[in-house]
Amino acid sequence: MEDFKRRALALDHEDPLASFREEFVIEDSDTVYFDGNSLGRLPKRAISSVRDSVEHQWGDRLVRAWGESWVDAPLRIGNKAARLIGASEGEVIVCDSTSVNLFKLICAALRRQSGRHKVVSDDLNFPSDLYVLEGAIRFLGVGNELEIVRSKNEISIPARDVEEALDKRTAVMALSHASFKSGFLHDMSALTRAAHRVGALVIWDLSHSVGVIPIDLHDADVDMAVGCTYKYLNGGPGSPAFLYVRKDLQEELGNPIWAWFGERNPFDFELEYRPADGIKRFLAGTPPILSLLAVESGIDLILKAGLDHLRQKSMWQTEFLIELWDRFLREKGVALKSPTDSAIRGSHVSFGHAEALAISLALIGDQRVIPDFRQPDNLRFGIAPMYNTYSEIVTAVERLLIILQTKSFERYRSARPTVT
Repeated sequence: MEDFKRRALALDHEDPLASFREEFVIEDSDTVYFDGNSLGRLPKRAISSVRDSVEHQWGDRLVRAWGESWVDAPLRIGNKAARLIGASEGEVIVCDSTSVNLFKLICAALRRQSGRHKVVSDDLNFPSDLYVLEGAIRFLGVGNELEIVRSKNEISIPARDVEEALDKRTAVMALSHASFKSGFLHDMSALTRAAHRVGALVIWDLSHSVGVIPIDLHDADVDMAVGCTYKYLNGGPGSPAFLYVRKDLQEELGNPIWAWFGERNPFDFELEYRPADGIKRFLAGTPPILSLLAVESGIDLILKAGLDHLRQKSMWQTEFLIELWDRFLREKGVALKSPTDSAIRGSHVSFGHAEALAISLALIGDQRVIPDFRQPDNLRFGIAPMYNTYSEIVTAVERLLIILQTKSFERYRSARPTVT
């Protein structure tokens, strides 16, 4: 382990992104936080932003703030988010939750694809996405069905397996870019082309990849996408999500949720709904301004750091973690449940163990290491290259070894926490 510690110190010293750690609130430097893939750390500049939005904009400007800055915030921040995913201005808007945005898009896509009744997804997709897809299918009726492609190893799915499910009946292919359990990355370009060859539209969920992986939706010719902002974008708990629609499709797709912020001129108060032009038609009700404004700070930091730099560090750090697993954890009965090839792995590494939940709770309760657990046996270590160090990776593995050697996790076997 001493060799790994020396290597980690050297890598931290040479890290060109090291200064960005100072941009985040870290109250306890002895706590290793590896759950940035669920909730990112708090950017310091978000504190001043939220304070200004509360004390000055709300407190002083009151309702005048709507016309001064608030009403344009979903599009303004969306235009910044567009730079993270290879989109253009006017193609991304920040609003609602990922689930609500996905519901809007799947309903719009199915209505546009009249005569086609199949939605293709896979079992590595985030379950909430599958709920939304199934709910939309039942809501719309008319013979729609969801076909789920199954993974043979619970880690990855070959592109050909998804392609085999695509046919002339397919209306939409809806997938997560990065798997929430294993971190497996789909080939976005190849699968989008395959879907388009049979006339299907494509929706990608970018929640577990945006902010740590360079994404180019234009290059991949993606039709639609959604993503959350509270993971690697560090937007805060429950922060609003984003929605992307390729510009040439915006006028063809209708938002199924007709509400006043998606109306052409909401302050005309017309009784008949007229959809707004462009991406604004995908807005619905009044935006949650305080949490919306908090998103901007995290996006600004990522744009400053550069996605290519973040991706390179993420790959190096996850490779370093897997090297430690191979040297120390494999022999302790810990399985690797993420791809070994960093080119098809996102920024989290998943380990498998029969006692994964108890181990996760012991790490948090006894060793001040915060990962997360996903059923049935996945212990996820989320690497956020903006603030995680190589030395933290070594520390986390050391503390995990203590738990495995002492079997201190046995005290947590009966625990059933609501949030894991």
